[in-house]
Amino acid sequence: MNSSNSDIIVALATPVGEGAISIIRISGVGSIEKVDSIFVGKIRLINAKSHTLHYGNIVNKNDEIIDDVLVSVFKNPNSYTGEDSIEISSHSSTIVVKNIIETLVEKNVRLAEPGEFTKRAFLNGKMDLTQAEAVADIINSRTEASLRGARNQLDGILSKKIDLLRNELINSASLIELELDFAEEDLEFVSKDRLIIEINKIVYEIDSLLSTYSFGRVIRDGVNVAIVGKPNVGKSSLLNYILKESRAIVSEIPGTTRDVIREEVSIDGILFKLFDTAGIRVTKDSVEKEGVERSREAVKNSDIIILIDEFVNGIPKELYNELIELINEDRIITVLNKSDLAKEISNKADVNISVKDGTGIDKLIKKLKEKSLGSNSYTEKSAVINNIRHFDALSKAKNDLLEAIVSLNNNLSGEFISVNLRGAEDSLDEIIGKVTTDDILNNIFHKFCIGK
Repeated sequence: MNSSNSDIIVALATPVGEGAISIIRISGVGSIEKVDSIFVGKIRLINAKSHTLHYGNIVNKNDEIIDDVLVSVFKNPNSYTGEDSIEISSHSSTIVVKNIIETLVEKNVRLAEPGEFTKRAFLNGKMDLTQAEAVADIINSRTEASLRGARNQLDGILSKKIDLLRNELINSASLIELELDFAEEDLEFVSKDRLIIEINKIVYEIDSLLSTYSFGRVIRDGVNVAIVGKPNVGKSSLLNYILKESRAIVSEIPGTTRDVIREEVSIDGILFKLFDTAGIRVTKDSVEKEGVERSREAVKNSDIIILIDEFVNGIPKELYNELIELINEDRIITVLNKSDLAKEISNKADVNISVKDGTGIDKLIKKLKEKSLGSNSYTEKSAVINNIRHFDALSKAKNDLLEAIVSLNNNLSGEFISVNLRGAEDSLDEIIGKVTTDDILNNIFHKFCIGK
């Protein structure tokens, strides 16, 4: 984003299309005056109190009424962006919205860039960077669990944890740097053993956060699950049963599914992205062959594999061995279908099911959830990371701290230890935005919708 942060910006904050109202958001120094110049009502907006709502008309440069509106006034610093802000609620007509925005642009108000309102909120100290990222996660939430996770991050649970680690790190770094300042006096403000203990405590806390990443990513992004097997063993039937609708064509003819079918379902707050794959076998049919190759690609990109076959066949060993070359064995759930036709139940698979009458499907769902979430004791109030940027920064901080311990054990000069500790601090600062680059900010905020 190369535009000036001092510009007044405008954007439509609601989706384009038919509806009751549209909300147009304006922010920046002088934004209230700009809107006041095209607003006709019982009160001048420049004289209005903050957090008040006013009815009137928006007029164009010829004083022609564009629409009757409600205008919300938010004065700095008590606004979303920390600046003077206005929200215009108009009728939801693309023509009305277009005319209002064009009238403001004629007044030298600039069209906002993606995420620019939230970026200004961050730059003006209304939220830190993890909270800004949580705004986008809330908007994109697709399950109750992902919404709760994003809400916790917006409330500052992760920020507080990072701040606590920063403060502990700063205390240790300060003692080292104090010793450097008094090097000629040969004073020791903290023993080497004590410092190693303190650093190890921080490493332990960072490891605890890093261990939450898989769980956090599942809650935010969902789980990719590929249903794999030979032709005509019940893959599509299983997909249809879980979805509770006939999404995939089911036929007794082998090779009916020629392409990967992707569907999503939310189960107990977890988003499962299900991939019904073409039956994997050697075939001369060029179309089916392409489907088999796409199935293998789906396997590579999956978090969990459901390997299914019929009870009378058992789990195909060759296909199983092929799968474990593409994905960790512990990510595979073996399933035997048509248990309703079996004379006796064996334990040759993780789960025995019948997609005809639903037998065992609840056990399969339970197994899917266990594989997805693992064994964890996280609560809704736990600090959880779900962002690769946070994971990478925490990993860098941990590596710097481990190097500091090595330096201490080797009795190296305090300068080396100080550099490592400051490097770890910078990595933590990067997470919450105390240290950022334009590249980091642009990468985060360009993913936002325009009006947020």
